[in-house]
Amino acid sequence: MSKAALLEAWGGHLRDGRRRSPHTVRAYVAAADRLLSATGLDDWTSLAALDGPALRRQLALRRAEGLANASAARELSALKGFVAFARSQMGDDASPPRLRGPRLKKGLPRPVTPDDAVNLADLVAGSAAEEWIGSRDRAVLLLMYGAGLRIAEALSLKGKDMPLGETLTVTGKGSKQRVVPLLPIVRDGVADYAAKSPWPLDADAPLFRGARGGPLGQGMVQKAMARARIALGLPATATPHALRHSFATHLLGAGADLRSLQELLGHASLGSTQIYTKVDAATLLDTYRKAHPRSD
Repeated sequence: MSKAALLEAWGGHLRDGRRRSPHTVRAYVAAADRLLSATGLDDWTSLAALDGPALRRQLALRRAEGLANASAARELSALKGFVAFARSQMGDDASPPRLRGPRLKKGLPRPVTPDDAVNLADLVAGSAAEEWIGSRDRAVLLLMYGAGLRIAEALSLKGKDMPLGETLTVTGKGSKQRVVPLLPIVRDGVADYAAKSPWPLDADAPLFRGARGGPLGQGMVQKAMARARIALGLPATATPHALRHSFATHLLGAGADLRSLQELLGHASLGSTQIYTKVDAATLLDTYRKAHPRSD
């Protein structure tokens, strides 16, 4: 079996079977490609026989190239998944080789303020080359800040999802579905884009379209927000994903409980949600002053 055929099968499994994002598919296929090139293997049987030490050697080669901990952890995850897939192709136990990856510190989210979030969305709308494109980018950002969607989740919406109601069923990572409430400003923003879009709202076609009518790519939204961020004088951390961080942080600061927040964000484990528990000192002090019986 050729290397190209192995990689095509792996990429198809990630894309169609696991519903991974295009970015993840590219990264995981590239990691598998490097493994095949380094080992010279070209069949599922040999790949299925790879063990922890073999993957550790491959990871050591990558670390020698200057791979940081976060990238090394991602590489290892891709390699373990590839070997597990090879084992499943052979009808064997599809569990991956046992190998512990590098320790990672979970980065704290860097939220923007509520005013900055709205200003970013409005500035994106006003600075686009065409009015419908500005409305489109604003609608995507509102879905991220107002509903806590990942950018890939927002861009996965179809024409059949319109018109949006008070809640939206979202398919997130691992094909896990969740229901998120939609604020009027979010529904109105998406409806405004749909009304201005020159492309028909076909049921199975992407809701958010690029300038030529194809599916809107994440990079276009990121570039639009980068321009707005610079215009507002915000730091480089004010990315589209920071709006999802802001959604979570602001809800938690307003008194939302972790379990509810976990459901809204679509986190598989509560540990992923606990990263948002570090609220800023000003919010904490304000809450203390309002709640403590002797604060007068």
